[in-house]
Amino acid sequence: MPNLLNCQHFEKKRCTSCQWLDKPYLEQLSDKSADLKRLVSPYILQKTAFFPEVTSPITHFRNKAKMVVSGSVERPILGILNDPNNPQSAVDLTDCPLYPNSISALFPLLKQFIGRAGLVPYNVAKKRGELKYILITQSQYNHSVMIRFVLKSELKRPLVERELAGLLAQLPANSVVTLNIQPHHSAVLEGEQEIFLTPQQVLEEYFNGIPLFIRPQGFFQTNPHVASQLYATAQQWLQDLPISHLWDLFCGVGGFGLHCIRPLQQQNPNATLTGIEISPSAIASAITSAKRLGLNHIRFASLDSAQFALNEAGLRPDAVIVNPPRRGIGKPLAEFINQLGSPYLLYSSCNASTMAADFASLTHYELVKVQLFDMFPHTAHYEVLTLLVRKSS
Repeated sequence: MPNLLNCQHFEKKRCTSCQWLDKPYLEQLSDKSADLKRLVSPYILQKTAFFPEVTSPITHFRNKAKMVVSGSVERPILGILNDPNNPQSAVDLTDCPLYPNSISALFPLLKQFIGRAGLVPYNVAKKRGELKYILITQSQYNHSVMIRFVLKSELKRPLVERELAGLLAQLPANSVVTLNIQPHHSAVLEGEQEIFLTPQQVLEEYFNGIPLFIRPQGFFQTNPHVASQLYATAQQWLQDLPISHLWDLFCGVGGFGLHCIRPLQQQNPNATLTGIEISPSAIASAITSAKRLGLNHIRFASLDSAQFALNEAGLRPDAVIVNPPRRGIGKPLAEFINQLGSPYLLYSSCNASTMAADFASLTHYELVKVQLFDMFPHTAHYEVLTLLVRKSS
């Protein structure tokens, strides 16, 4: 594996999104591991097992591209705008080494499409133009793509639809194209209105034999290579435990819960899974996945995870999975889980600092397994998976 990635944009200070790009990859891993051990040090016991870091390729690992559109309709620039009020600060990042070749190959097609459809890039300083962003997601399973044009209004929709057939002819089968309408002059990336221009409305992805469905405005991991290992590890850690009832809070599209319940139901067909996520779109994807797998005793619901847990008066689960956003699960939910009495807690986090803060409220649990997953190379961020076991009374 190469240990250092050279990028002309970083060297010339045009793009510094990868803050650690001048740091050799093995040194990045070492620094992240040290940070993780520092944060969880108050909870490390003699029985706590730290597993080796799960590494990522250092190039071509992203399945997403979020491109600010600037320049002109004849010469669009796809990348970033370092100063929103200065069009000259635009940087074209279509050659970014983090994108796989299959995504990089789309950028010339999209630039041509912008010209044919007359999509004038939005000028932040003048508050003029239509096209603000292009958001791309790709399936590693069948290479189909989801392309979302973020526009100020529906003004250009007829022109987009007129040229759409030509674009679709150049895209992989089962691709999705939408218009997202973001009318406000603000830094908000996307609006609430999503207009599908294709019959296909979801991307199909597979991790470890589990079908997952990606929809617009839904969260999905950006590093499939590492994400598939994260889910597989969660499955491995839980599959031999005596679990008949499982909660998956902040479940997203169901990746963790579906990976874990499948082997549990092979041992006990009556094992149940309850998955909770605030996003209705993500829940719709999770339900589709469960049906595709033919699983029974599965319930996915669009609810606030903390409110669900705090108000749930049903059967106590044998294990709880939490995969919260960067803010963590928060003290009220952590204290509730602490009193709930479930034997096992699987905590996945993209922010070890808030995870460690949550651990302070989990006084009835012991930290027994920890593993770092390098989901975000060249930055200080990482994903961590932990298993906590309730202390014996």
